[in-house]
Amino acid sequence: MAILDIFKKKKPVQKQSASVKAAAGKPAPLPSATVAPKQKRFPEQAYRVLRKPHVTEKAGDLTEKNQYVFEIFSTANKIEVKKSVEDLYGVDVEQVRIINIPRKQKIFRGRKGWSPGCKKAIVKIKEGQKIEVLPR
Repeated sequence: MAILDIFKKKKPVQKQSASVKAAAGKPAPLPSATVAPKQKRFPEQAYRVLRKPHVTEKAGDLTEKNQYVFEIFSTANKIEVKKSVEDLYGVDVEQVRIINIPRKQKIFRGRKGWSPGCKKAIVKIKEGQKIEVLPR
């Protein structure tokens, strides 16, 4: 049964050391001198921290200053937000600022209710980098 295959132990893959490869007549590969740019990754932690990008006029104006606004979960902190944005979008984060928006009381047809509050993070990224919030 394929469902129970997840419980089977997998055989470890044995790697040959560099001395064994050199003894076989093949030279060991040299490390590359160039640094590859960060690639976009989709870690699970990012989706536990970031809710969605906050798209408003003010947030649009902040993109000119390399600052992006995200709605985040209420348990997230600055370090988690920084790691999540770096992993998800492949950019270098310089600064993270967090704002707690409190819930507000609303009255509709004589009945009182509450609009939910949220937590926002303003993320400043390195000059020259860009995040595509809304794909074209």
